[in-house]
Amino acid sequence: MYWVAGIFAVVLTACSNRYGYHRDELYFLAAGRRLDWGYADQPPLVPLLARVTSAIDSDSLVVLRIPAIVAAVLVVVCAGWMARELGGGRAAQTLSAGAVASAALLLGAGHLFGTTIFDLAVWSGVTVLVLRLLRPDADSRWWLLLGVLAGIGMQNKALAALPLLVLAVSIAVLGPREVFATRYFPLAIGIAALLVSPYLWWQANNDWPQWTLSRAIAGGSSGTSNSPLSFVLLQFGLMGPVLVPLWIFGLWCLWRRPRVRAFVLAYGLLFTVYLCTGGKAYYLGGMYPLLLAAGAVGLEPKLIGSRMRGAAMASVVAVNAAVSAVLFLPILPVSELPGSPVLAINYDAGETIGWPEFVRQIAEIRSRRAPDADILTANYGEAGAIERFGPRYGLPVPHSPHNSYWWWGPPDGSHQVIIVGVSRERVSHVCADPDLLGGIDNGLGLDNDEQGKPVVLCRAPLTPWPELWSKLRQLG
Repeated sequence: MYWVAGIFAVVLTACSNRYGYHRDELYFLAAGRRLDWGYADQPPLVPLLARVTSAIDSDSLVVLRIPAIVAAVLVVVCAGWMARELGGGRAAQTLSAGAVASAALLLGAGHLFGTTIFDLAVWSGVTVLVLRLLRPDADSRWWLLLGVLAGIGMQNKALAALPLLVLAVSIAVLGPREVFATRYFPLAIGIAALLVSPYLWWQANNDWPQWTLSRAIAGGSSGTSNSPLSFVLLQFGLMGPVLVPLWIFGLWCLWRRPRVRAFVLAYGLLFTVYLCTGGKAYYLGGMYPLLLAAGAVGLEPKLIGSRMRGAAMASVVAVNAAVSAVLFLPILPVSELPGSPVLAINYDAGETIGWPEFVRQIAEIRSRRAPDADILTANYGEAGAIERFGPRYGLPVPHSPHNSYWWWGPPDGSHQVIIVGVSRERVSHVCADPDLLGGIDNGLGLDNDEQGKPVVLCRAPLTPWPELWSKLRQLG
């Protein structure tokens, strides 16, 4: 399985600089410049990592993505370890690692620096530790490391608390309950609580914006929000359609083993909760490496001694990897994207293209029409791009009412303000006599979130910006 992880690492590294920054990466870099114990939409771990990578090389996209690549490789290795914990031999471990490495979700998340890949890595580590604790001869001291991982996971994404709780409830219902009968279990809870407490303190002192954000996402405010139907259908695509029989078989294999049956209940409960609360399809993604590992272990006796079956299974994984790579890695030339199905399937691909040109156009409009103007953007991606690429054009630090940028303050009102991404009609609700200066064109005919966005000049707000700011706040 380790050679699979090595090849996977090489592929991700080779693709890490093919397109450009994702909007979330630009936002994480901006948050990293303003380190805090928490943010409106996330705990502090990923902004902290962004700050560290920027200290190494602030201009390198490859360096920024190295922690994500490491996390993705860890998921692949953990998949092999899961198979080993379930009693699988070398064939099962290799198949498990290969299947996970070929998965659409892991390739898509693993080549971007963001919370998703770290969430998958932490949950994969938690799964391996829980499998070890469920052994009849388990060493209870593994609870302490599990507590550390849980705390780190919740400092990456607050939602990490839900699958931890659901898995604990599932074990309490189906057993083996004796795994909790140790002093290390409450110690693990204490460690996790201690690690996440600074973030909870920040949220409590800022009126829990994470709850408001979660409701907005459930209502469809995010570009990757899912309807109930799409949530269900996308479960068959997260790992790749051809691997669906393997992970369904894995569910059945886990259910047949009483000591690990709780994972099946946890999967069902999480599926139901996310479906009913408007969760995104990938929220359930952390469960699939275990299901694939269980399926690989169950299939191993059929593969050993049969070259034909082994070759057939390897072909299935290879096809899955090839399709997933074309759709979820930056493989195609940028010029080929507008006519391809990639953008329709992979929303994030479009959000990694055109940011330098976006900033150049804003700088050109500003220098020509309002050289002293401040800049306000509709969303954090636009603001983050201006922070990253704006200094070369002498652009000021931008403002935005979106998520954490709202906390970082409004324009001071001493200059005119160029507003990006908001229509002239909407700007007229807060500004007197707004002037449409132009629109954004990435020059590729590529329909992403910024294509065609207006650039409007606000000569003077109807009321001072500090008074308007509370009304403009946008979470989502």
